[in-house]
Amino acid sequence: MGRLLIKSLLSSKFPLVVRCFSSLEPNVLRTGDILRQTRIYSSEDVLEYSKVSQDSNPLHFDPESARTAGFDDPIVHGMLVAALFPRIISSHFPGAVYVSQSLHFRLPVYIGDKILGEVQALNIREIKKKYLVKFSTKCVKNGEILVLDGEAMTILPTLAVDEEQSTIDRN
Repeated sequence: MGRLLIKSLLSSKFPLVVRCFSSLEPNVLRTGDILRQTRIYSSEDVLEYSKVSQDSNPLHFDPESARTAGFDDPIVHGMLVAALFPRIISSHFPGAVYVSQSLHFRLPVYIGDKILGEVQALNIREIKKKYLVKFSTKCVKNGEILVLDGEAMTILPTLAVDEEQSTIDRN
């Protein structure tokens, strides 16, 4: 049943649902809204990710191998950094289903870099009492350097943001 719902949501030709919420509903996702979280990756994070993913590429552990490949130091796995996107979305919308993600790895992330992950709602469609949301996704390091970007599609059970999370940034 899950595959049928996803296929139905992705192939449907329903028009975009335009929502005009009043200021009385500040914690409801709208097109243009941005959700953010920061993270600093440690060598332990890289080691644990390597174990789970079975990616033991020496670029992530050996300074000499990293320098030979053109990096300053060992790099954080790109997919570990990209894991910020589903983390941000699911922490604000428990029960969210990730449907797809495109990624463009722009620059390396090193242990200790402060990474800001950001998702911005580009398109929201209501289908069968759920919401298909297209997000732009990006990560910047040290406040200004784009390291990763792309787009994600998710199915949200609601547009109400989990109140325990940070507030939505409005553009």
